[in-house]
Amino acid sequence: PSPPPPNPNPMPGDGVDKEALKAKMAASKAKLAKLKSELLLPKSSSKGAGDGFDVTKSGDARVGMIGFPSVGKSTLLSKLTETESAVGAYEFTTLTAVPGTVVVHGTRIQLVDLPGIIEGAKDGKGRGRQVISTGRTCDLILIVLDAMKPLTVSSSGEEGRREGDWKGGEGSWRVRLTKLWGHGGGSQIKNIIENELSGFGIRLNKTPPDISFVKRERGGLNFTCMNSNATLDAETAHAICKEYKINNASITVRSAANAEDLIDVIEGNRVYIPALYVLNKVDGLFIEELDVITEHMPDAVPVCADHEWGLDELLERVWEKLSVTRVYTKPKGQLPDYNEPVVLRGERRSVEDFCRRIHKDFVKSFKYAWVWGKSVQHNPQRCGLSHVLEDEDIVQIVRK
Repeated sequence: PSPPPPNPNPMPGDGVDKEALKAKMAASKAKLAKLKSELLLPKSSSKGAGDGFDVTKSGDARVGMIGFPSVGKSTLLSKLTETESAVGAYEFTTLTAVPGTVVVHGTRIQLVDLPGIIEGAKDGKGRGRQVISTGRTCDLILIVLDAMKPLTVSSSGEEGRREGDWKGGEGSWRVRLTKLWGHGGGSQIKNIIENELSGFGIRLNKTPPDISFVKRERGGLNFTCMNSNATLDAETAHAICKEYKINNASITVRSAANAEDLIDVIEGNRVYIPALYVLNKVDGLFIEELDVITEHMPDAVPVCADHEWGLDELLERVWEKLSVTRVYTKPKGQLPDYNEPVVLRGERRSVEDFCRRIHKDFVKSFKYAWVWGKSVQHNPQRCGLSHVLEDEDIVQIVRK
């Protein structure tokens, strides 16, 4: 029998090796990331992120406030820390970083009001690179948004978005509001800020990918994937490594990683910072509108800085997001010092981390520790350097 005639109307992608196309796209992303890294994060910089504002880091944690001009960052800083920061009804009121300090549950938190950024900040527009460079040094980023902006002005500048029936059909105000703040819709301002931070190597609300990448002198590229949900495959990994002129390396993937994750690991200059979205000026919203917005933004905190609404909740959310562990010291024969806790953050909360937080010589002279609190079964309990502490534990160090 004669072969079937060729398809007169081929579908896009017919006859294309999808795996090869995927690898080629990954190589293009790697090349773009490498060029961006050379432009934005020069190798000659010791910090790896350009020059930020000269703000001395103080307290137990640093929280930076980033947002477009005139969203209320300066007012927030003034209300939360009683620090005077220039406030005005015009854009770019704040021209440099203004720090302030607030104490939450015994934890001294430094709040930094950073100048407003504009689209293209990562490319050097305005003082964007200085702002984002300082943001890389923060333990938490507050993205401050004007809650009214997406409701009154569309991406095309069209006014009157709030008109119409609330519970109507497809054209109702509730449906349009959901599209505004929903999955990448009209929450365009939020997406722009996230894109600017991402372009400067800041990954918000993400954890570093569990990828082991070790360069070798010989042996070629050895790729192992131990997670069935990973979209990164051997061909894609080889294409990315070829772009970086890496011919010998061992790559082990243990998480649901993709091509961008491998690029981040190879670049090695990414920072992973938690973030909260502060919706300011909510006094102009209806309750129904606020419910729809917060439904689509799980990390959103609605506030009104002018009327001091929601500020206590904001500080609580900041404290929770910082993953703080407070540990009280107990000198031998004395009561614990509950006034000045030793503050540990994240996963670094072992007895060894506690000793290093006090003084590095404590680890060298450490014998054992008596621990009281939730992390032990008996009060007190004798523990070693590897013991993991819990919030409000009490520790007494016994030295050699």
